[in-house]
Formats: sequence, C-alpha cells, structure tokens
Amino acid sequence: MTFLLVNIYRLSTAVISGQLMSALETTGGQLGTLHAVFFLVYAVMQIPTGVLVDRFGPRLTATGGAVVMNAGAVWFALANSYLSAIGGRFLIGLGGSVIFVCLLRFCTTWYRIDEFGTMNGLSFAVGGVGGILATTPFALAVDAAGWRPTLVALGVFGLFVAVVTLVLVRDSAERAGLPAIENVPEQPRLSTPEIRTFTGRVLADRWTWVVALLLYCTGGVNLTLVGLWGIPYVVQVYDVSVATASTVTLAGGVGIAVGPPVIGRLSDLFDRRTEFIVGGAVVHTAGLAVIALVGNPPLAFVGLVFFSLGSLLGAFVLTYPMIQARHDDRASGIALGAINGASFLGAAMFPTLMGWALDAYWTGEFVDGVRVYTVTGYRIAFGLGALAGLVAVGCALWLHRAD
Repeated sequence: MTFLLVNIYRLSTAVISGQLMSALETTGGQLGTLHAVFFLVYAVMQIPTGVLVDRFGPRLTATGGAVVMNAGAVWFALANSYLSAIGGRFLIGLGGSVIFVCLLRFCTTWYRIDEFGTMNGLSFAVGGVGGILATTPFALAVDAAGWRPTLVALGVFGLFVAVVTLVLVRDSAERAGLPAIENVPEQPRLSTPEIRTFTGRVLADRWTWVVALLLYCTGGVNLTLVGLWGIPYVVQVYDVSVATASTVTLAGGVGIAVGPPVIGRLSDLFDRRTEFIVGGAVVHTAGLAVIALVGNPPLAFVGLVFFSLGSLLGAFVLTYPMIQARHDDRASGIALGAINGASFLGAAMFPTLMGWALDAYWTGEFVDGVRVYTVTGYRIAFGLGALAGLVAVGCALWLHRAD
C-alpha cells in the first residue's frame, strides 16, 4: 500500500500540472523542476537506503519513510508558494525513496532465488496500479474535491498505513515466528566496516554502471512522460480534456501492471534475461522515435506507445536479479539501491530538460494560466527520449555480450 502511494505521488503532477502552473505561477521549466525534486532526492538516497535496509531492516526503514513521505504530501497540498511546494515535494521524495528497496529486500527474505524474477515483476506491478490510480481516478477525484483536499486525504491515509506497517510487518519468516523458508537464510545486519566493503565492491563493478545507465535512460524517460509531460502533450496536441488525456496515459500504468509480472514469469520459466532486455530496449526506442518524427500520430498509437513504455519496464528490471546475483546476499540492499537510483536520477533530469525544450517553443499564449506549447516542442521532447533510448540499446547489447 505504501509503494502504491509512492507511485500516485510521483506521477500525479501530470494530472494537476495546469492547476500547479496557475496556483504557483510557474513556467514549464519550473514545473519540470518541481516535478523532478521528488526524483532527485529519490536518486541521491538510493545507496543510503540500501545501507539503512541492510543495517536496520526493511520494516523500520519502510515505516520511517512512509511517515516522512505522507507528511510531505500534506505539506505539499497546503503550500501557497513555489518554494513551499518544493519543500513538500522534497519530503515526499525523501520518504518515498526507501520504499521500493525495502519491498525488494522483503522479496529476497521471503522468497527463493528462482521466484525472485516473478516477485520482482509483481512488485513493479504494484507501481503500475499506482500509476493507473494517478491518472483518470486521480483526475476524477481532483475534479470532485480539488487537488489540495485530495492530496491531504491521501497523506492521512498513508500515515495510517505507516502505523499498520510497524505493527504487522516482519523482516523474515523467522522474525514472524514461522518456519524458515528453504534456501532463504536469515540475513544478518551489516556492521559499519562491512557496509564500506560491500559498497566499494558494488561501485567497482562495471555491470553496476552499465545497468545504471540503462535504467537512467529508460526509467527516467518513462517516469517523465507518463508522470508529467504526457498529459499536457495529449491535451494540447489533440485538443482533448485532461480527463481524456489521463485515460490515454493511463495505458502506461496498465502496462506497468501487466508487463513486469508477465515478463518476469517468462524470464524465470525460460531462464533468459538479456534477450528480453535487448528486445525491450529496441521497441521502447522505436515507439518514442515515431512520435518524435511524426509529432501527432493517431491517438490510439500514442496510447500504445505509453502502454509499451510501461510494459517494457518488465524487461529492464530483469537487471535487478542479475546485479543481485553478482554480490553477497548480505549486501542486496546496497546493490539494488545503487542501480535503482539511476532511474530516478533520469527522472530528476529529463523533466527539466524537456521543460526547457518546450519553453523554447512556447506560443506566448496561456489557457487557464497554463502555457501553450507547439507540436515542434513536443517532438523535440520525445526526440530527447528516443536519443536516450539509443544509449539504452547499446547498454542492453553490452549486457547480452557480457552475460
């Protein structure tokens, strides 16, 4: 439930982008920065998150993160200035940054290694459900109650979930008073010297950096288009309502909910990883390139591209068990945190880069306080995504050759 809320918070700015630009009087670049603050702090926190999880366990780490994140959501909802909103968004990112690594650590302590690909995919599927809720359902709630009350309600609910996490969750079967799971040993807490040693080994591994670059280029672009600029693109290029546009980008959330579990299961079944990664990178890049070249393809095709962007995350997250297998089980949090941060570093940088591109092609007009951008500006924005996709293809091919 907490990871579900992480995904609602990080993607919901697309739905309320117009209200934010009007209420806070921002430019496209400033809105991109506001959106990106979440991802910047999220990215920076990933290795520290791995250390926290390996040192204190996922239960306590996730509980603390949930409290900070949901308190930040309430702050953001009550903000009346751009700087105050930045502060609230920072807290949302700070608290949310620890949740996914905690979730993956639970997978390693509650499931066998031959189940990890499937459970990894299911964990990402939860993010997809959050992405779905952050589009049309969130848009309808905002229309009915306003964006501020909606975010306050989510924050209060999230604080309740944090309490439930502390009371009910346990770090392993043994700590829950259950029999040990076969081939899943209890993970000891790391000492400070061990943390330094394992961190050094993870950062010295070339695979870590290649996977990180792959995730930076794919996850970063995905989170930017689905989470921020996708809805304004559909609204302004196709002249439809925000509710209609959110239904189109909702396809990305559906893709995340469907693709990772299916691809993870197929990967475990056929014992193949890099083939899925290479194929996913090629299709991901091709979809973005078509929109960049055409500008306004049929809306159904745009929906299909968003669906593929979400689905193919299932191919890219196959890198998580690959990296985990290269390091000591006790350092799984550090290893996973090191690569997970790359997606969010991309998501911290691409919104502002695309926002600058859009501002360069601003028509000079406002509609309900929102800047109106040209098709050319959006083509350049998608073109940036396609160029990043080409880098991802190169990384995927390197992994395939090196595997």
